[in-house]
Amino acid sequence: MFLHIKIVLYICAPQGSKLIHCFIKRVSIMGQVNKSRKNPREKYQVTNWSEYNNTLIKRGSITIWLDVRVKDSWLYAGDRKPGGKIEYSDVAIEFLMTIKQVYKLTYRTLQGFCQSIFQLSGMGELKVPSYSQIQRRGKELKVNIRVRKESKEALHIVIDSTGLKVFGEGEWKVRKHGWTKRRTWRKIHMASDGNDLEILSVILTGNDIDDSTAGVEAINSIEEGIKEVAADGAYDKKQFRNNLPSEVVQKIPPQRNAVVSDAPGMEQRNSAIQSIEKIGREDWKKLAGYHIRSKSEVNMYRFKAEFSEKLSSRKTETEKIEVKLKCKILNKFVTLGMPKSRKIA
Repeated sequence: MFLHIKIVLYICAPQGSKLIHCFIKRVSIMGQVNKSRKNPREKYQVTNWSEYNNTLIKRGSITIWLDVRVKDSWLYAGDRKPGGKIEYSDVAIEFLMTIKQVYKLTYRTLQGFCQSIFQLSGMGELKVPSYSQIQRRGKELKVNIRVRKESKEALHIVIDSTGLKVFGEGEWKVRKHGWTKRRTWRKIHMASDGNDLEILSVILTGNDIDDSTAGVEAINSIEEGIKEVAADGAYDKKQFRNNLPSEVVQKIPPQRNAVVSDAPGMEQRNSAIQSIEKIGREDWKKLAGYHIRSKSEVNMYRFKAEFSEKLSSRKTETEKIEVKLKCKILNKFVTLGMPKSRKIA
């Protein structure tokens, strides 16, 4: 396909045309590795593979999700209002919705799956809500993605965003035959702990919301103290930087055309601009420890590898609940164990 377009350009455009030159230059770099890197990529080796392998096995165990708290809190015991009777607790609904995401079930299959699990485990006295009840109650579920309750100090925050498909056609079909249906995307903004990859905050927005705006909301929802924040150039915005306390270290690279500013709160940005002018952008990133930001991309990969890049819900509110449930599951995986690696090259 590219060859055909290249021939057409040669025929239609005059000799030495800039259009031909730009097109050939773009085609020549497509699919190639970035050769402008000064040093080759670092290589790491997992050192606790046996332990991590057992952790991967545990992720599929139903006992990880069905604990005593779920059994004891299955029925609703709160205040009741006039009208319809609430039979099942939020804990029960969250458990069912979690099982749905972990084992990738539909609502009807989820009902049958949990009924059989309860019968086989000797908990047949627990009634399972119908699939319609689960779906209706799930729309109003309040999900806290944090799993570990102990307070943390001096958090090293890494933040980034990525796109999730809501509905539409697959990439292969679009490449092969073109698109025939409108494809819609959402953006997930994720703030994580750079030390252990626990997801601290997650925001789901439309694709019209820029990263810095959603980043402010994500940072403000974190209750613990923050020592540093690492993010890419999309967060090099005044509203995001000014939202961070002055004592927080900002590992955010200024844009390439950035200039020193006299505006308040821009001191760290000005210092980064001056350092980049002296030692270069690549060396500044190493000196500032900016590459910890890659941990945010690791979490994005974990999210898509475990749950795919497509949302199953169709309404915005249920999409937000779905994303939070998935992030809570990933946090549970962190508590079970994560790989440890060492640099080998």
